Amino acid sequence: MGRKRLVIEMGMGIDQHGQEPTVAAARAVRNAIAHNALPGVWEVAGLSDPNEMIVEVQVAVPYPEQVRTDEVLAVLPFGRKTITVESGGMVVQGRAIPSLNDKNDEMLIAIAAVTVLIEKD
Repeated sequence: MGRKRLVIEMGMGIDQHGQEPTVAAARAVRNAIAHNALPGVWEVAGLSDPNEMIVEVQVAVPYPEQVRTDEVLAVLPFGRKTITVESGGMVVQGRAIPSLNDKNDEMLIAIAAVTVLIEKD
């Protein structure tokens, strides 16, 4: 059985305070799917359950080894989900605000691609 791509959506997420790459990555995924409707999953692909979709997430973020992948995938409401996290994104000099629990002046920017696939004969 082969796979066919239906949709690829891209997004960006930022953690301005807290220096949490997981937060930036989850926001990037949320941004990628924020304005989607996937009627083709039912009307064209013929799936009967949204959890039959295959959803592949690729995220590029500073400090990828710190990303808690389960929290990023939790942003997605449906599908058989996988994630690949790699080094990328951007670190931008911001301003540390002690009351926001900043560890330093870094703002972390992540980018994400979310691909929806289906299995076809």
